[in-house]
Amino acid sequence: MTSAPTTTRAPRLPSLTGLRWIGALLVFGFHAGTMRIIAEPQWQAVMGKVFSLGLSGVEFFFILSGFVLVWSYRDGESGWTFLRRRAAKIYPNHVVTFLAALAVAAWFADPVLPWAAIGNLFLVQAWIPLNGYFYSINNVSWSLSCELAFYLCLPLVVPWLRRARTGVLRAVLVAAPLLILALWPGQHLVPEEQRWWFTQIFPVTRSFEFWMGAAAAELMRRHRWRGPGLTTASLAFVATWVVAALWIRAEFWAALLAVAYLLVITAAADADVRGRRTPWRSRPMLWLGEVSFAFYLVHVLVMVTVLRLTGDWGTGLPGWRGPLAVLGFLLLTLALAAVLHRWVEEPMMRRLGPSRRACGGPAAAAPGPGVPAPRAAVDDTGAVSAGEPDPSIEYAGRRRPD
Repeated sequence: MTSAPTTTRAPRLPSLTGLRWIGALLVFGFHAGTMRIIAEPQWQAVMGKVFSLGLSGVEFFFILSGFVLVWSYRDGESGWTFLRRRAAKIYPNHVVTFLAALAVAAWFADPVLPWAAIGNLFLVQAWIPLNGYFYSINNVSWSLSCELAFYLCLPLVVPWLRRARTGVLRAVLVAAPLLILALWPGQHLVPEEQRWWFTQIFPVTRSFEFWMGAAAAELMRRHRWRGPGLTTASLAFVATWVVAALWIRAEFWAALLAVAYLLVITAAADADVRGRRTPWRSRPMLWLGEVSFAFYLVHVLVMVTVLRLTGDWGTGLPGWRGPLAVLGFLLLTLALAAVLHRWVEEPMMRRLGPSRRACGGPAAAAPGPGVPAPRAAVDDTGAVSAGEPDPSIEYAGRRRPD
């Protein structure tokens, strides 16, 4: 039977912070590959093979977000307090990168659609199925639009999750990947020009991943989760990645990777709860995970801006210059992300977030007896010219365009 709730807060999950960096790195590698920064065919082929499914890093972020937010949700906290804390996390970085993208657009005299810019600023662009809107301004911010929608729903859904039967939660875990799989025949129900938006951007369809993570977190809180250990889950993920990249059609690998990502996330969380060491909770990995949100927001903007300034956009860099440029972009983006995290994200979270007194209501129910209870769990989360998205870039979502 499930133990009665107590006032003990859920244990921290530092390994999930480290894993955030892996998700951000996958998205970076995918975008660097599709921009064809590397001109040499053999090196470009390696880049493409390794990161061909890197666009699924956003899928990983959505699952991770659902898991962490339900795991650390403070029962009894007002919905307004929760939303204020989440807005303080994502909005300052969004505003800074939004303004930076507008400055880049002005420098290159790129057209800006005013209504698209307004929608992007208020993070509603993912609801607009029009080209030039959902990928507007800082293109990667479409995922924040989805996250904001999830945040608005979560305070309403958590009470149901806490009361739901274990069987119902397990049914959610089974239904979510099946719904992801059903999107590909289901896309024929919408006009052809909106199918990419429907399968990749639409917050309702992207929420399948979020609720999958949320259901798994609630099962783990109750000690009702059954899954492999971290080593087995990691090997299963690598095997799934290789098989999906080489042999599985795009319509199928999104659902497969969703399951593989969930197994790794839950296995890492379980290891943290049990006090076991993992490679993801070292000090360097924790720091990389902390800056991963800022890294994600700036990486495409940095790469495209530099390539356009140097005149190398769309041509690729020959010889050793291509791989060296990718490494340079990685380090430059990481440095800028560190600045954004240190001087914008952290201070604005303290300034704009709810006070400790406002957060001091009833704590989250304990996951069960015998589990250590330090601070609450870590935070979650997951670029070029404004207007129309550049057709030469594939933006991270679930799969490549047809």
